[in-house]
Amino acid sequence: MLIAGNWKMYDGPDPVALREALHDALGEHEHVVAPPFTRLHECVRAGLTTFAQNVHWEPEGAYTGEVSARMLLERGVAGALVGHSERRQYFGETDTTVARRTHAALHAGLRVIACVGETGEERESGDTETVLRIQVEAIRDACGEHERLVLAYEPVWAIGTGKTATPELAGEAHAFVKSLLDVPVLYGGSVKPDNAAELLAQPDIDGALVGGASLDIDSFVAICRAARS
Repeated sequence: MLIAGNWKMYDGPDPVALREALHDALGEHEHVVAPPFTRLHECVRAGLTTFAQNVHWEPEGAYTGEVSARMLLERGVAGALVGHSERRQYFGETDTTVARRTHAALHAGLRVIACVGETGEERESGDTETVLRIQVEAIRDACGEHERLVLAYEPVWAIGTGKTATPELAGEAHAFVKSLLDVPVLYGGSVKPDNAAELLAQPDIDGALVGGASLDIDSFVAICRAARS
């Protein structure tokens, strides 16, 4: 069971205080935090398993605003998120670029949480499985069942909206994703302390990618305790 916190473009909690709290809350379960680039070093230094929120497919070059896998590894960063729905929605990320980023990061030695998921319109039109198949197969064809690869199913309509997929709905989506690529799959979509236990009890849900609730130590720890139980 893996619990990952995506701090997005927020400063997030104090890394040292968070590490102390997670030590008691998680036991043998694993944590990941994905802070903004300005806090990567601080989180690594505090002993947190630290992922970047994005990574480029080239080792270096004229790519203003991007960071390579090599640069992250040299600074003690363990992995990267790739293809988050906000990257797809606001910054033109495509299935092809997600696959390229994922492949490059894995090849360089990083761990990766690659995100997939449908919009509300796609779900309402009955296209959820089609969308997931296209997204997952792009990653599968580029990377295969890599030991450092984890997927995160994010129903886009549930991110930052307060809406959450029912445990049964989330479980069905996870099972479908795993039928395409047999790697662990996290659930990401307004995960909170009051719904975490029921979601994480689903057999095909292998953890959570937590957004806003990861910015508060108490709420993030509560989700981690739900995973442990």
